[in-house]
Amino acid sequence: MSNLHNLPVFRDLSPEGHALLRDGMLRKQVASETAVLHKGSQVSGAYLVTQGRLRVFSIAPSGSEATLYSIDPGETCVLALNCLFQDLLYPAWVTSEAPTEVAVIPGPIYRRLFEREPSIQNLTVHALSTAVFRLMNELEQVHFHKLEHRLADFLLRRASSDGIVRSTQQAMACHLGTTREEIGRASCRER
Repeated sequence: MSNLHNLPVFRDLSPEGHALLRDGMLRKQVASETAVLHKGSQVSGAYLVTQGRLRVFSIAPSGSEATLYSIDPGETCVLALNCLFQDLLYPAWVTSEAPTEVAVIPGPIYRRLFEREPSIQNLTVHALSTAVFRLMNELEQVHFHKLEHRLADFLLRRASSDGIVRSTQQAMACHLGTTREEIGRASCRER
């Protein structure tokens, strides 16, 4: 679990906190574009991304997808935490956007850590505030910006250091809540 020790939340745990994690935490490796959680799933623990990225999204009755937020390394899913603390079923879908490593902290262990460990309390509050900010940003993008602007923003945020975006038009359409054809038309209008 080399990636775990690089995360501040784990560096600041007490010896008892480390012992709890050692005894119960699971580590999952998931390939790119792999389902991690499905709507209606029972949540078994807190999902902490240590490497890669997860995409949390909803699916409309028409089949179109809309990204709610992404979970980056060092972050946890606030919807999963809400399910753990409120005994709810998961309300969305989650897939990996790249090869991803996820540490799954079982619910009872996470709750015990939350009661005792300031770094876990900080992680939880940070997850909530980050998710609210990202959800508001996504809503603003959908309601106040044309598709061309949203596509340009997506491309800028996802470009590698050499300026390349490794994504299909279909994946971009799913992320932006539109169709592949609309992405094709929008990219032609931008040239």
